[in-house]
Amino acid sequence: MAMDPQPRPRSPLTAEELAAVRRPFRGATLLPARTYHDPAIFAFEREEWFFREWICVGREEDAPDPGTYFTLDLVGEPLVAVRGPDDRLRAFYNVCRHRGTAVVEGDAGRLVRFQCPYHAWVYDLEGTLVRARHMEDIEDFAPPEFGLTPVRLETWGGFVFVNLDANARPLPESMGDWHDHHARQFRRDFSTLRRAARLEYDVAANWKIVAENYSECYHCPGIHPLLNRLTPYDLGVDFEPTGPWKGGWMPLAAGCETMSMDGLRHGRPAISGADEVDQGRIYYYILWPNLIVSVHPDYVLTHQAWPIAPDRTRVVCDLHVEADALARPGFDVSGAVEFWDLTNRQDYHVVELQQRGTASRSFLAGRYSNQEASVHAFDIMAADRYAMDGRRTAREQRTVVENTRTTNRKAAAPS
Repeated sequence: MAMDPQPRPRSPLTAEELAAVRRPFRGATLLPARTYHDPAIFAFEREEWFFREWICVGREEDAPDPGTYFTLDLVGEPLVAVRGPDDRLRAFYNVCRHRGTAVVEGDAGRLVRFQCPYHAWVYDLEGTLVRARHMEDIEDFAPPEFGLTPVRLETWGGFVFVNLDANARPLPESMGDWHDHHARQFRRDFSTLRRAARLEYDVAANWKIVAENYSECYHCPGIHPLLNRLTPYDLGVDFEPTGPWKGGWMPLAAGCETMSMDGLRHGRPAISGADEVDQGRIYYYILWPNLIVSVHPDYVLTHQAWPIAPDRTRVVCDLHVEADALARPGFDVSGAVEFWDLTNRQDYHVVELQQRGTASRSFLAGRYSNQEASVHAFDIMAADRYAMDGRRTAREQRTVVENTRTTNRKAAAPS
């Protein structure tokens, strides 16, 4: 059942504010401070972005077998994903069609049917209402019309995406060149990965500040001394995507094998598709709006910045490895987990300081440094969507400094 279409709002930013962000980054200004604080802008983002775009909500491994399910809160909307007897993964609003009670509780589990805990309406795993007691003589009540409200669900690389907009383009179309970039250019197959560890954080900052912080290493020498020893902050190349994503790579320092407390892999195998060149780099991406992916020689790290309020974000950080590596005796990824917990906490301390500072009446949107073209790439994805005019702003790449020579280089795939 499709939801009733909602009238589209006007842009929450002025034409002048949008133009200032959409300039080439050396002449652009950052997003206006109110985009991090204004409840009306937060409501706009929730409705126009998180409820109309494809959002990653988990992994197929979270519901691997018929009858397994997981629940989620999509920026305030309660959903449940369940694998049916036909092995198909489906999503529904976790809302009984009688009085609105959640039909399933808990984060995950296994069941043979949905039964509302309030009045025991029963739905099968395909969402069909199969029993509703004492409704036999109710006028104009047809059980087939009162199934659980479905939500569109598609998968890519083992990741599960949902979209609340019944009229949205299919996931592959909406991703643009994201799929080809990974599958063809880098021969990656993320479906073979399995989650090895999870870290969660309650961050007192806007979700976009979290994403912007991830997008640059200008802050790394002062904030992340260990990280900066493993990947020098001022080396790297940006990609030139045509889809709703941004990304690039940074080289590992000589003698480093991966991002961990000691920079070593300790025998962990490379991820699927990683060649010799890939094993000397870290690849960083954001797939709009909030799937943050970093591809390491031996693991893939994801962060998701879930908006809770204008000044609060829940960040979920997952570390994924090859399934066969996870099953090996003596497998240990604790050094990488410790490294990222340290790095995340360092980041979230400063983004909380930024959240507080941008609330000051003295603050006006700043300027991008020549190390922050990737921040601008994220901000213009936001600005283009605030504008609602169908335009896609062209991006500039960051400056690369290598061997004391400054150049602007295009990203190339490993040969």
